[in-house]
Amino acid sequence: MSDQRSQAEIVRNSLKRRYRKERRFRLYGILAIFIALASLVILFADIIGKGHTGFIKTTITLNVTLDSEMMYLDDPTDEDQRSMADFTAPIIAALQEQIPEAEGAADKRALGGFLGTYASSEIRDLLIKNPDLLDTTQTIEFPAHDRVSVYVKHAGNPRYSIKLSEQQQRWVDELLEKGIIDTSFNDVLFSRGDSREPANAGVLGAIVGSLLTMLVTLAISFPVGIAAAVYLEEFAPQNKITDFIEVNINNLAAVPSIIFGLLGLAVFIGLFGMPRSVPVVGGMVLALMTLPTIIISSRAAIKSVPPSIREAAEGVGASKMQVVLHHVIPLAMPGMLTGSIIGMAQALGETAPLLLIGMVAFIVDVPGGFFDSATVLPVQIYLWASSSEQGFVELASAAIMVLLTFMISMNALAIWLRKRLERRW
Repeated sequence: MSDQRSQAEIVRNSLKRRYRKERRFRLYGILAIFIALASLVILFADIIGKGHTGFIKTTITLNVTLDSEMMYLDDPTDEDQRSMADFTAPIIAALQEQIPEAEGAADKRALGGFLGTYASSEIRDLLIKNPDLLDTTQTIEFPAHDRVSVYVKHAGNPRYSIKLSEQQQRWVDELLEKGIIDTSFNDVLFSRGDSREPANAGVLGAIVGSLLTMLVTLAISFPVGIAAAVYLEEFAPQNKITDFIEVNINNLAAVPSIIFGLLGLAVFIGLFGMPRSVPVVGGMVLALMTLPTIIISSRAAIKSVPPSIREAAEGVGASKMQVVLHHVIPLAMPGMLTGSIIGMAQALGETAPLLLIGMVAFIVDVPGGFFDSATVLPVQIYLWASSSEQGFVELASAAIMVLLTFMISMNALAIWLRKRLERRW
């Protein structure tokens, strides 16, 4: 009897230990999920906290009298006169009307520090477009200088240093009260390319460059990847050569992306002499990087097609090619598309391979074709994040939000396609 009690006690203790292990295992899982979610929340909070002001621009709206005598300009169509004209003077005069106490040369320089570098260019371009506006008064909106923008948006924030003098801060406050300085949605961010000045910098050039690069990547990697997966899964003989190829494809998926950049630099630019900083070369490099992902996911999708489908098709007299083209590929296509979209999303966020082929260059113009110099969103973010100008900090975070929007959209599309097209057996 005592032996039976002892045995029962051993079993109960064993069960208690097992239950404790199971509870600890569940706790570790919950803790891991909590850490992951907390990291994600901290990441998004930091990006949004820094980047939301990047979608806001600071402008100065003035009634500017385009005085020909003040600008030393009689004929706006004369290029020689334009090159000698002073287009900043009427803007400073308009600011002095709002700040009457600013009279001396030092005060004028202080007021000139409120304006962006391209403020005078706006006057020049306006007169070139319409010379009849000379000696008239026009209401013109100018982008404020980065120092003014930082003060307006981040005054009191210890992470930003205010580089305006106390006098300039008082004048800015006065102009804010009058509504001369104001903030609004930053349409410049989505309508222009890069610039040395944060107020004139945008991501349009990088977005177009990314789209062109992704088109080249998709055009190369999708058909090649699908064809390779179909051949390896359906037609390739099972021998050592096939095993060798399969192992190396799996290994290539784990190769650091910068290695593909070195390969592109050596082959496409060094050997074939293709131009640097163009979407074609960038797309080809990213296609090499994306191919293993597409091949592996496509092979998994083909494997998931039940053998009964193939056997039924062969039973009614279909050839091997007809079985693959008419039955296997259509049924595996949802998985193939999902893997391809995830591979493209990964390529969209890559920076390292593109740095090596010159897509890190300062590109102001929006690319118009596959052979125009261009940059991409991740590289643009890298350039802005490494800039010393404070205005680029918020622009870099805003560009990250734009990039994340693209990537989340692509992943959502992949999930939608999988749900929409998948079939269960």
